[in-house]
Amino acid sequence: DYINMVNARDGGINGVKLTYEKCETEYNNARGVECYERTKKRGPTGATLVHPLSTGITYSLIDKGTADHIPIVSIGYGRTDASDGRVFPWVFPLITNYWSQNTAKIKFIGMKEGGMDKLKGKKIVNIYHDSAYGKETIPVLDAQAKKYGFEVTHIPVAHPGNEQQAQWLQIRQIKPDWVILRGWGVMNPTALKAAAKVGFPRTKIVGVWWSGAEEDVIPAGDAAKGYVAAAFNVSGSNYPVIKEIEKNVYAKGKGEMEDHSRVGSIYYNRGVVFGIISTEAIRTAQEKFGKGKPMTGDEIRWGLEHLSIDDRKLKQLGATGFMQALKVSCMDHEGGGSVKFLQWDGAKWNTITDWIASDQSIVRPMIEESAAKYATEKGITPRDCSKEG
Repeated sequence: DYINMVNARDGGINGVKLTYEKCETEYNNARGVECYERTKKRGPTGATLVHPLSTGITYSLIDKGTADHIPIVSIGYGRTDASDGRVFPWVFPLITNYWSQNTAKIKFIGMKEGGMDKLKGKKIVNIYHDSAYGKETIPVLDAQAKKYGFEVTHIPVAHPGNEQQAQWLQIRQIKPDWVILRGWGVMNPTALKAAAKVGFPRTKIVGVWWSGAEEDVIPAGDAAKGYVAAAFNVSGSNYPVIKEIEKNVYAKGKGEMEDHSRVGSIYYNRGVVFGIISTEAIRTAQEKFGKGKPMTGDEIRWGLEHLSIDDRKLKQLGATGFMQALKVSCMDHEGGGSVKFLQWDGAKWNTITDWIASDQSIVRPMIEESAAKYATEKGITPRDCSKEG
């Protein structure tokens, strides 16, 4: 919808209409790769950036995108150590990666407990989707447990996650102070209902942002009340950017949402954030390589790496408070790193914190160590950022 709005309202970017293709991957790695291969040669320039929308598919596409010179944009998901752009020039886990988000979650829990020093001796359970995505935060949680002295237990849930009785009985035995929910799809409402059944307070469950949309809580009914989730975007349709989409797309009988009430929901607005970042990267690339001409993958990669969306730009885009400011560089392919927390009141998500900065003193050294190991395994020479234009 955002891309269609830019085409309808502005005639594209400096006169270049945007084209895109959608694929239903069913969260299946093989289908994601098939979609990528099928679409990468389309259009005058071939595909110039891809949103895999799955951590597993992102992992599967890193080598391919690098070889084909097509940037892999994984906003708020994917391979965390790709935040080190020296080793992963073609991968952009933008806004906030999973490790950063996790440190913000522990900060939030610390705030609720009355200070980070109060985490000592506390018990936290990490109940996670048993996939590449689900396992992504185990190392950073272990590092934080060591730093703050809390005890962490990791409990996997087999895909799709509609069977969790055993896990919640285990949680009842552990008696944790907090539960971190790292779910996906049907796993989320199932977890909230199971928590209610064993009497675990939902106000002490903190979800990842793929467990924090209307679709994750409404099916759980009353069992979801009070549940808290992390967010890199908010819900609501009274932002100027959403009003522009209403005016230029929906008012003309176009628009992707058959159920119009979903406009302004968490996942819808997340899609708008993806649209903003994609189009602004193209605009940034055009500033350097020529306004009014279609950009190649190489040029858009440069645009992503030099992307700067400051508060002034957010205001211009009609997205103040809708998403955080962002500044990407050769070293830093994340560019943001902050998280808000939302709480479900049974009818809507309420924002209960401002942007909470992640703890880069934990995250960045882990990213660099992990990326360096990957570089050694793959025989990659990391780029020298001082020589990048």
